[in-house]
Amino acid sequence: MKLKKKTISKILIIISSLVALTLLIFVVLSINFLAPVDKKSEEVIEFNVPTGMGKNQIADELEKAGLIKNALFFKFYVKFNSNKELYAGTYNISKSMSVDEIIDTLNKGKSLENEAITVQFIEGKRLADYAKKISENFPYTEEEIIEVSKDKEFLNKLIKNYWFVTEDILNDKIYYPLEGYLFPDTYNFKKNATIEEILEKMIKTLGTKLDVYKKDIELSKYSIHELITLASIIELEGASSSDRAGVAGVFYNRLKDNWTLGSDATTYYAVGKGFERDLSLKDLQSCNGYNTRSESKCAFTGLPVGPIDSPSLASLAAVFEPTESDYYYFVADKNKKTYFMKTYKEHAEVVSKLKREGLWYEY
Repeated sequence: MKLKKKTISKILIIISSLVALTLLIFVVLSINFLAPVDKKSEEVIEFNVPTGMGKNQIADELEKAGLIKNALFFKFYVKFNSNKELYAGTYNISKSMSVDEIIDTLNKGKSLENEAITVQFIEGKRLADYAKKISENFPYTEEEIIEVSKDKEFLNKLIKNYWFVTEDILNDKIYYPLEGYLFPDTYNFKKNATIEEILEKMIKTLGTKLDVYKKDIELSKYSIHELITLASIIELEGASSSDRAGVAGVFYNRLKDNWTLGSDATTYYAVGKGFERDLSLKDLQSCNGYNTRSESKCAFTGLPVGPIDSPSLASLAAVFEPTESDYYYFVADKNKKTYFMKTYKEHAEVVSKLKREGLWYEY
């Protein structure tokens, strides 16, 4: 009987020891798995949690990203030791963060999207204007932004990734390769967005606008680069959105008959002037890939080498849906009313009439 009691006591001691050892191992493992992957790490990883992603999948992705030590333990810990929800979003997570800190970050939902910077880009503006706008909202200089927009490696990446960005933008005569490709809109950018991310988001948006015209682009005799270029001219030459299809029709007639486009807007861009200043004879005679005025010493027919601003959706639509007509000239008065004419004589008469009536636009 005594032997039996001793045996039972030994068994209980063994069981107690095993339980204690198990608890000790669990505590040690818990401390280890709850600890940061690397306390001294300064690396910050952008971690994305798509809408609908469950806790188990989040754990797997965190482990893949090297942000936690063990996905299985994370799943167990979240299920039994934390009743916190994990929300969708894009987060900055460091390897120096503990499991509790990571859970807290995902639970509060303070994603980068929720700390967005809103920036409005107006249509008809140049890339240089957009660079200034970006520099006013982010810690980048205008020069840095323009430098990135001209970076060959970045440009080749865009050409590879977006069907509408072609090698045409690499022409040496082009002032700014991405001119015309940054779609004017109101954007929400991540607070820590890089210059590349900002520019690419605007380019990607242009792609979504062009997708609806993909069939028209395939059937056009003009390249997508030429069509965007034409849209950028229409943006500045069309006094109002309702006139742009008519202006597009005039330019198509001139292109068809191998005329110079005769667009003042291209000359302003060519010589780097704003519209608040008048053009000089020297400006009109300037030789470059943009000036489409017939007075140029090297006047050319056809389209400029590239866009001169960022066209609006209305101007892009006008390129694909122009008004068919016999008009070859147009002019707008100071009230933004556009007049269309068939001959230069008619054009001259309308200009004279507008001047007499005080409706001619004076600089």
